Amino acid sequence: MFTLVADLMTGCGMRNGEAAAVNLNNVVADDVYRIAEQVNQTTREYGRLKHRKASEYRDVPLPASGRHTIEQYADTHGTIDGYLLRHPTDPAKTFPYYAIHNQWRRIKKAGEVEIPKGMVIFGFRHFFASNCLTHNIPITDVAEWMGHRSVDITFKVYRHLMPGSIGRAAKVLDVDLAS
Repeated sequence: MFTLVADLMTGCGMRNGEAAAVNLNNVVADDVYRIAEQVNQTTREYGRLKHRKASEYRDVPLPASGRHTIEQYADTHGTIDGYLLRHPTDPAKTFPYYAIHNQWRRIKKAGEVEIPKGMVIFGFRHFFASNCLTHNIPITDVAEWMGHRSVDITFKVYRHLMPGSIGRAAKVLDVDLAS
């Protein structure tokens, strides 16, 4: 379960509640996942996405490894109406958001994997954004995929990952102005 959530957060930029609502039917292409709902922490029901109306969704990149994890999890554990993650004691209920945090605490406590001090689950989502931006994916695309209300939020949080743009611009301008 934890590998699935981690792959969705690092590969697709999902929030915890969005990963908890992962649905096999939302794989809309080999490399696209449609985030259409999330598990609401308060109601513990499927609900609209943050900063979106009920009928709105986000299409995000789906790396082959993420698609493989989704398919493998579905083959191993099955689905209910396409949903992969359900409540551990009552499959009629949504997957509880706290189960991800409980699993994370168990992983950290076991000490079998080196986890940097201070790293939290949300760090997987930050990895997604950082990885995209350091590989020159446009910040506007990253903001949309992450579901930020505006690109300003993405810019404020991740601007430090785009160093050197001023220096690159100066070099481009030097060349163009010299011609």
